[in-house]
Amino acid sequence: MQDYNHKTYRFFQIYYFFTFFGFGSLFPLLSIFLENEKGLNHTQIGLIIAALPLVTIFVQPLWGMISDHTKRTRRLLAIATLLAALLGVLYPVWQEFLILYIGMVAIAIFQSGIVPLSDSLSLSYVQKHGRQYGNIRLWGAVGFAVAVFVLGRVTEAAGSLNWIFVFFGGGLIVALLSLSRFPKHGEGVAVSFREGVKVLSKQKSFMIFLVSNFLVFGPVLANNYYFGTFILTVGGTLTAVGIAFLFAAGSEAPFMKVSQFIIDRLGIFRVLIISSSVSFVRWFVYAFEPSSEIVYATTIMQGISVGLYIPAALILVRELAPKDVIATAVGLYSAVGNGLGNAFFTFIGGVLIDAFHVFGMYGFFSVMTFIGMVLITVVSKREGKYIIFQGG
Repeated sequence: MQDYNHKTYRFFQIYYFFTFFGFGSLFPLLSIFLENEKGLNHTQIGLIIAALPLVTIFVQPLWGMISDHTKRTRRLLAIATLLAALLGVLYPVWQEFLILYIGMVAIAIFQSGIVPLSDSLSLSYVQKHGRQYGNIRLWGAVGFAVAVFVLGRVTEAAGSLNWIFVFFGGGLIVALLSLSRFPKHGEGVAVSFREGVKVLSKQKSFMIFLVSNFLVFGPVLANNYYFGTFILTVGGTLTAVGIAFLFAAGSEAPFMKVSQFIIDRLGIFRVLIISSSVSFVRWFVYAFEPSSEIVYATTIMQGISVGLYIPAALILVRELAPKDVIATAVGLYSAVGNGLGNAFFTFIGGVLIDAFHVFGMYGFFSVMTFIGMVLITVVSKREGKYIIFQGG
């Protein structure tokens, strides 16, 4: 039994590695594909890419409801993984903007179910067997980093960006093969917002932090789509895009691993201020047309700005929310940051690139992030923990 559980644990890690390998193959280079291969402008690109988080907001709870109703989480995960892979492989065939938009919505419908359903199964498993979810999820960060590095080299050598969809579909298909070892049922991923939102809307500190998260983490997520364009603008190549993402995404894993230790030592608000400050500095530097050497050197800043911010933000959400609505609070936090924030900054990023160049987009990101930092200090003061850079 012990050997079986160990193998199951490894299969979870394999699934996360290849799933995020698929994501890393596609999303960082998607904007470049739409510009170079399909001839779209950045406003159109922003609309297509923003469809991913927008669809997630509305469709992700439906996957949870279906999972709760059918009690067949593993089968649903297999369906979502398989159909996302097949639609991804077909995507390069389509040409017109409207068809490309509808195609991305179709991919998003199934892709949006992959993470919550797999998280439901993995969290259920680790709670039952005393394992650590972080040591499973880390393999996702590694897979994402490896994929961008590999695809940067492959697409440049092949002279075609269509390969990002081949590797996206291939990664998901390989991940699909590991599902046989997964438990059949998860803990349920549906989040009921109605009553919870009424309670949370009266929690001012929580609502202020939601706005802060929107302003701080929205640009971080949007950067994942436009960073490749930025690298090419400062004189890099597709191989350079892969190397830059390898350092950026790869640096998240070690910081995630030690995040709890750092949070325990420094406190949640200090960690949030430090991580969001790093994001602010990064966007501010990018706004002034830095050299490619400076850009590559700053990629590892993502380890701090993402690897520390995500766990600290989740802990704060759980602390600020009343105990009986914590699930709703986490769901709302995800919808506002990963959904609305991602969609807004991805869309507005495309518009700003067309109007003011990619450097203007990063200037806007830096201003928004700074406002988000200020709101974090407001929350810390409201909670009586305004000792951010002093001891105690």
